[in-house]
Amino acid sequence: MKRLLILLLWPLAALAVDAPDLPPAAQVEKALRAHPLVHAASFGVRAEEANRERLEAGPHEFAIRLASQQRRERAPGLGYREHEIGIERAIRLPGKAARDAELGAVGVEQARFELGDALHESARLLLSRWFDWQRAAAAAREWAAQVESLQALHEVVGKRVGAGDAAKLEQLLSGAQLAQAQGQQAQAGNRQERAALEFTQHFPAIALPAQVAQAAGEGPPAVAGAPADWRERILAHSHELALARGGARRGRLVAQRLDAERLPDPTLGLSYGSERDGQERIVGLQLTIPLPGSGRAASARAGAAAAEAAGAREALVLARVDAEAQRTVRQAQSSREQWLRLADVARRMDDNVSLLEKAWRLGEGQLAELQNARRQAIEARLAATQARLDASEARYRLLLDAHQLWHLDDVAAGADAGAAR
Repeated sequence: MKRLLILLLWPLAALAVDAPDLPPAAQVEKALRAHPLVHAASFGVRAEEANRERLEAGPHEFAIRLASQQRRERAPGLGYREHEIGIERAIRLPGKAARDAELGAVGVEQARFELGDALHESARLLLSRWFDWQRAAAAAREWAAQVESLQALHEVVGKRVGAGDAAKLEQLLSGAQLAQAQGQQAQAGNRQERAALEFTQHFPAIALPAQVAQAAGEGPPAVAGAPADWRERILAHSHELALARGGARRGRLVAQRLDAERLPDPTLGLSYGSERDGQERIVGLQLTIPLPGSGRAASARAGAAAAEAAGAREALVLARVDAEAQRTVRQAQSSREQWLRLADVARRMDDNVSLLEKAWRLGEGQLAELQNARRQAIEARLAATQARLDASEARYRLLLDAHQLWHLDDVAAGADAGAAR
């Protein structure tokens, strides 16, 4: 119980304020509410609410019947004007109205689950596009720092060549490495621009910062709580699973309603007639009972089969969502471990470059060896930076799937209310 309490409270406390490596929560909620996928799903709720009212009202309506005729008697040669007026309506049999009302309520519930699912998928897209931009921007920043360092080294090499302390070949080598780094910096800048454009196209309400915020030295925190607890929380908040379960329930209700329809609804009517120019007044009561045919039985069998299929799809979705939840938890844990290993490699590579550069400046090393070490160091730093962002994204994805990142339920309520206006 204590472990579960920690699981419930720790992420909420951790995300009580805006995270430095995520957009402001207010901008996120506004962007999600305005996303076309969420906007469409919110109007789907309105459509299902109208459908619920239709089902509660029932399929039958009052009908007015009017008739007028002319009667002639041959013997006396008399003629009479006669008319009849009536009103009739089919009556739902007991039990059908309750099933229709339940079907309408389930439809609205399904639409709200679809709204939540659309919101969740939009939040996933936002998170993915945000970290795509973060990775591209971080790579551009790393290459900019590398170019600055290589530029300084190239100037030192030029001075040594001018003083006769180094061969012209070393200047050519350092210049080539600098040009290569500048090319990599330009490519990284182009990737950053493309990632920024893709993000702003999907979420124009969120303003990208001028540069990626430098993360704290300790990196993304470890995921607290047991994997089984996270798995249960993700399953409990899965809109996809809720949709599948609601679909199975709706299928059963439809099957029951079709089975009840095997007994047709009777039609009750009341009529008033005037014959022989009003000499005779007639008040009548009619009851019409349709005779069921084989088509109604076939519809009932089709509904039962569809309900069984919906139940099978529910089992399939449960298996898929369960597997995805377990992968999400493992990814959040393993990605941080991978970042720690790569960060350690990057630190060792940087230390090696520092030692080799000091030796080269003292005339005890080769420039080619220093260049090779620098190339390995930048690759290690890039890998560690990407791994760090991967670990942060995996952790936030876990919190998002567990409904502990941003106030998605409040956003859904706001989107629903906005569609109602």
